[in-house]
Amino acid sequence: MSEARVRIGEVDVDPVTFDQALARIAELVDLGEGGSVFTPNVDHVVKAETDDEFRLAYSRASLCLADGMPILWAARLLGSPLPEKVSGSDLVLPLAKLAAERRWRVYLLGGGPGVAEQAGEKLARELGVNVVGTDSPMVHADGTTEQAEETLERLIATRPHLVLVALGAPKQERWIDRFGDRLTPAVAMGVGGTLDFMVGRMRRAPAWMSRAGLEWLFRLGQEPRRMWRRYLIEDPRFVAIVARGRRSRRADSP
Repeated sequence: MSEARVRIGEVDVDPVTFDQALARIAELVDLGEGGSVFTPNVDHVVKAETDDEFRLAYSRASLCLADGMPILWAARLLGSPLPEKVSGSDLVLPLAKLAAERRWRVYLLGGGPGVAEQAGEKLARELGVNVVGTDSPMVHADGTTEQAEETLERLIATRPHLVLVALGAPKQERWIDRFGDRLTPAVAMGVGGTLDFMVGRMRRAPAWMSRAGLEWLFRLGQEPRRMWRRYLIEDPRFVAIVARGRRSRRADSP
């Protein structure tokens, strides 16, 4: 039986190690009953406070992995430490290697124009992944896509075991939750900007910045006009959310 999830604000996080996360995803694929894998970070916790559909998607997720040191720090402050950081961007390549070994059919959805296709070619060429399809649909804020039915039909026709959805939060989580039943038996995982990192369209933060919880600062430096509001106005609310949770736990303690 899996351990109880750790609640941070309105988001639950599974207390698993990196290797356990890979094993859990493999188990979901082997069960053939579908499922969703999300990677909550600071921004997700903040969004879940006010976005009902996003919060509901998280409540139905099969697996939620701690993406970023601030999530680990928050869990520790709340008295429920998590074993380690399991970022989606770190997980995708080991997961792709596992997919190649087990001959899973993999579909890539999202990223900028041509990104999914380039990433698919790279995974097939370098790791031997059976990439059965790629698509980069235009996605609305509510998680629906242009020509949504055609997108789904193309995807479903390939009969994937694993779908990597790179639409960014909250779009990818809403999309997965909205269409998850139709994707079954495939397991869908939200991977954010991972495909962009993979093909070199964007750079990842250095490892030392990741360990220090400063990935946001690196991202802000790369895209200041697009990211300033998220990192400087919205995400600081995370501190208040964690403080509220800590007060609540103290009040509930005997």
